[in-house]
Amino acid sequence: MFGISEYFVHMFYIFSSTRSALIYTKLIYTFSAAAVGPFHPKPLYYKVNYEGTINIIESAKKHGISKIVFSSSPSTRFTGEDVDGLTEDEMPKLPLNKYMQTYAETKAMSELEISKACSNDFMTVSVAPHQVYGPKDNLFLPNLLEAAKSGKLRVFGKGYNRICFTHVDNYCHGLIIAEKALYPDSPALGKFYIVTDGKTHPTSQYLIFWKILDEAVKGMGFTSLWDKAHLPKGLLMFVATICEFIGNLFGVTMKLNRFNVTVLTMHRWFDIKAAEKDLNFQPIIGFREGWDETIVWFKENWLPKQAESKSLFGIAKQSQDKIDIQDESAKKVQ
Repeated sequence: MFGISEYFVHMFYIFSSTRSALIYTKLIYTFSAAAVGPFHPKPLYYKVNYEGTINIIESAKKHGISKIVFSSSPSTRFTGEDVDGLTEDEMPKLPLNKYMQTYAETKAMSELEISKACSNDFMTVSVAPHQVYGPKDNLFLPNLLEAAKSGKLRVFGKGYNRICFTHVDNYCHGLIIAEKALYPDSPALGKFYIVTDGKTHPTSQYLIFWKILDEAVKGMGFTSLWDKAHLPKGLLMFVATICEFIGNLFGVTMKLNRFNVTVLTMHRWFDIKAAEKDLNFQPIIGFREGWDETIVWFKENWLPKQAESKSLFGIAKQSQDKIDIQDESAKKVQ
């Protein structure tokens, strides 16, 4: 997400034959290299997320590596219903009968393999951030701010949906300290944990998404989203269905789809007490500090490079660049 895409694409495909990279290693952190959301061709999600994870498990066992910290996603448990302050145990169990997108499905498949492989001799744990943000983000904020700059972005629905964020440093911190919980008979073995900015959020463990996003919009000097008419969810879903049909027909990526409408209108926040207890997780960057820092970075580094976007097609350039790198990398190692 923050500039390591090409490395990880290659790593996932060739890990099974890279002995020199493993010989002095006792721990692997595994990341999905395919961009979050419905952007890639479906086969690439399976190849990178699922087959790549299988390669890593097999290679780790072959070369005597005894620990894997797997980077998962809360979207593996999303059904389209609100997730309003649930713990991991209160969310749907894997595997789901149906997933909202191929990314979530292949991440769930990978996580199940990671958990199945876990034992006292080969210890694994899955850690999932939610709505990762921070300086150099090339997926979450660029797409929304580009739409705001063009004047097209509106508040979806009533605009009071509750969600939680994870600063990229808190995400990395969660992965690092999860390794310390990998020891024989640990309560964390084979389990799934969500890490967020926790109690540093403005309210309990959540924020009001469209209010907080508007801070970034206004921070770029754009018109406040709350000064414009809101778009009803029903209308958005109707238009998103048409956009998906057109996208599938002509092979183009549309900015609006049903998945995005759903996640931008539903409640998406979690009680992270399990990570606090079992992993001893606490955010090292508070939400206010991290969000303010991110807005400043985007104003100083992202905004000066922007050209006006007038198309309903495509996604932000930073996101597309990441996808192009991944697609080209996959072709090179096939």
